[in-house]
Amino acid sequence: MHKHLSRYFGVFALPTLLAFGVAFLIPFVLGIYLSFTEFTTVTDATFIGFSNYISAFTEDNNFLNALWFTVKFAVVAIITVNLFAFLLALVLTKGIRGTNFFRAVFFMPNLIGGIVLGYIWQVIINGLLLFVGADITVNASYGFWGLIVLTNWQMIGYMMVIYIAGINNIPPQLIEAAKIDGAKPSQILWRITLPLTMPSFTICTFLTLTNSFKLFDQNLALTAGAPGRETSMLALDIYNTFYGRVGSEGVGQAKGVVFFLIVAALALLQLRLTRSREVEA
Repeated sequence: MHKHLSRYFGVFALPTLLAFGVAFLIPFVLGIYLSFTEFTTVTDATFIGFSNYISAFTEDNNFLNALWFTVKFAVVAIITVNLFAFLLALVLTKGIRGTNFFRAVFFMPNLIGGIVLGYIWQVIINGLLLFVGADITVNASYGFWGLIVLTNWQMIGYMMVIYIAGINNIPPQLIEAAKIDGAKPSQILWRITLPLTMPSFTICTFLTLTNSFKLFDQNLALTAGAPGRETSMLALDIYNTFYGRVGSEGVGQAKGVVFFLIVAALALLQLRLTRSREVEA
C-alpha cells in the first residue's frame, strides 16, 4: 500500500507546492530583490544596491525608534502573557467548578479581530484617562502600556489552552509519588510541573515573540503611532514608509527584509534556548 501511494505523492503534493510557491516563495524572493531597487511598480524596478538599506537606518530615526519600542514591548509582553496564562492554567486544572466556562471566557478575546480590538480598548483607555484630562495619544507611555494590556487580554486565553494541555499531559503517577514522598506544592511546581511543561513554554514563547514583533492592526487602531511616531512598532513603521510617499517603496521593502531577519533570528534563538531545557516524563 505504501509503495502504491508513493507513486501518487507528486499528484497530491503538487497543488500545495504550487500554492506555496505562488503565495509565498515567489513574492518572498521578489521582495528581497525589490529591496535592492528603486521602484513604484514591479515592472519599473531599477537596481541601486544597498542604498535602501542605508537609507532605512540613516534617513531618519523612525526605524530605530520603532525597533527599540518593539523590543521593549516584546520583552514585557512575553513575560506578562506567559506568566498570567500559566497561572490561569494552573488554577483551571485543579478541577474547580465551572472550569469549562472560565476556559471559554478567557479564550474568547482571541477570536476578536485586531482592528476591532484596538478601537474597543482605545475607547476604554481614553475613558479612563478622561479623569486626568488626557488621552492615549498624549504620552508614549500610555500607548505602550495600552498595547501591553490589549495584547495580554487578547493572547492570555490562547496561551492558557496550550499550558492546560501541557499540564494535563503530566503523568498523574509522578504527582502522586511526589506527594507520598512528602513534596510540598511549591516543590511539585518547580521540580515536576515546570520541567514537564517546557514544550508548552517553547510553543507559547515562540508564538508570543513572533506575534509581538508582527503586531500591526492593534497598533494602528489603538495609537496609530501617536504622539508623533513614538509608539510606532516595526510593522506600522514599515507600512508608513512604504505608503507614506512616492519613491520610498524600496526603503520600505528594505525595512521589511531587515524585519524578517530580526524576527527569524530571535525566533530560532528562542527555540534553541527553550528546547534545550525540555525533559521527558
